[in-house]
Order: sequence, then C-alpha cells, then structure tokens
Amino acid sequence: MKLRSVYLFALTAILLWSTSGTAFKLALRGMDPIQLLFIASTVAWILLLLVLAIRKQTGELWANTPKSLFRSAVGGFLNPFLYYMILLKAYTLLPAQIAGPLNYSWPVMLVLLSVPFLHQKIRLVEMVAILISFIGVIIISSQGRNILTTPVHEPLGVALALISSVIWAGFWIFNVKDTRSEIIKLTLNFFFGSLFTGIALVISAKPVTLNVSIIPAVYVGFTEMAIAFVCWLTALENVKSNARISNLVFISPFIGLFFINIILGEKIFWTTPAGLVFIVGGILIQQLMPAKKSEP
Repeated sequence: MKLRSVYLFALTAILLWSTSGTAFKLALRGMDPIQLLFIASTVAWILLLLVLAIRKQTGELWANTPKSLFRSAVGGFLNPFLYYMILLKAYTLLPAQIAGPLNYSWPVMLVLLSVPFLHQKIRLVEMVAILISFIGVIIISSQGRNILTTPVHEPLGVALALISSVIWAGFWIFNVKDTRSEIIKLTLNFFFGSLFTGIALVISAKPVTLNVSIIPAVYVGFTEMAIAFVCWLTALENVKSNARISNLVFISPFIGLFFINIILGEKIFWTTPAGLVFIVGGILIQQLMPAKKSEP
C-alpha cells in the first residue's frame, strides 16, 4: 500500500474519532449510557463481523481456544463494557469539551501502570512529561475558572473521565501479550461487551425505546467503535514504522473541539485547548525522547 493511502486511512480514523464526543452527547440526550452502549457495541461487532467476512477471516473466529475466548470475555468486560460505561457517565456530567480531552490522558496512565504490571522503570524525562500532562488535566478541569480560588466543577465527572483513561490503559496492557489478529480480538471484545451490556440492561430494567437518539448511537457503533479502528489498524498494518502515524491520533481532540462548538453549540473555554496542549505536549515528549540504551 502506498504511503499516501496509509495516511488516508489514518486520517479517516482520526476524523471519525474526532466526532465521537459530539455523537455521545447527542445520543445521551435521549437515552442512558447503558442503552447507548448496548446499541453501539452491538452495531460494532456486527459490522466488524462483516469486515471479517469480506476479508475472509471468519474462520479465525472458530480457531479460538476456550482460553482465548475467556481472555476475550475479560477484555470485553474491560473494553467496551466498563470503559465506556464510566466514560459515558462522565459525558452525562461534563461538557463534551471537558470529558473527551481528559480521557486523552490515557497514555500518561499507561506509563504509570507499566511500572507495576510490565515492570518498566520511569525515566526522568517521563516523570517530567507526566507532570506536564497532569498540569494540562488541572487546567482543563478548571473549565475556564481560576483553579486556585474556585473548586472543580463536577468533580465526580472529572474523576470518572480520568478513571476511564486508567481502564483503557489497563486494557491495553492486558491486550499487549495477546498475539491474535487485532481485528479478531476487537470483534470478540465487542461481542462480549455487548453481551455484558445486554445483561446489565435487563437488570436495570431500562429497555431501549425508539427515538431520534438511536441515530447518533448507531453512528457511534458504526464509526467510533468499528470503522475508525478498522481504518487505524489497516494503516498500522501497512506502514514500516508505526511512529510515522501513531502520534497523529493526538490531532483528534483538537478537531473534536470544532464539532463540539459547531454542532453542540458549546462555548469552548480557553482552558480546554490550553490544557490539551499540555496533555499532548507531555505525551509527545514522553514518546519522542529516545530510550536510554542498555549497557552491553
């Protein structure tokens, strides 16, 4: 695949992810997080199954061992079930321009979780980068207010958005040693995630009702949860160095602010893009600084 096509796939994924916060908010106007997640995750795994059929990879699903299926069930519980349940609850409490950018702190959480779970050491430059990113979190959390004199507005929502980033980082660590095809793992994760969400939906006695909010809910499943990941994985599979495109994903929250402002009508606090600069800046410092070579 030509490099131009690789970038086209990557940028398509980024553009679709940029619309997710807006779609979440539109859907949540007429349904609960659990209803939204059930619709979106169901649409996602059905669409991913169709992609597997087109690629003639459905046979790989039947090749899974009970151990692999159990691993997918655990992964599906972490993501999409637990991750999106917490993130969507944060979206019900916070403006989209706050919940989304705070969730983008997951690479910082990944570095922190890698210490106990992957036995990695944090370099001094990573510690500085983490500090810079957390300054960004504080700035965004202020929501345009003076953080030194005004308490954080909706602290529960802020906490949930940050917890969701911890869960995503934990899911990434859990997933990293699984050698199966990424799209196979993704399809099974969403299948089990929709199963868990369906059970939770029955327990909560909140059946899905037909209303206009179903449209953005289906859109979330179709784009943010399925097509965007397929495009992103296609780009990664066809580029020699993932570093060429991996950092492009951090354009997404900035583009997302445009959709949030135009479609949702949220007035963008100056602290949101300012905080994003700190968060993304810290992450890029952490990723772009070369690791110290070990002694021979």
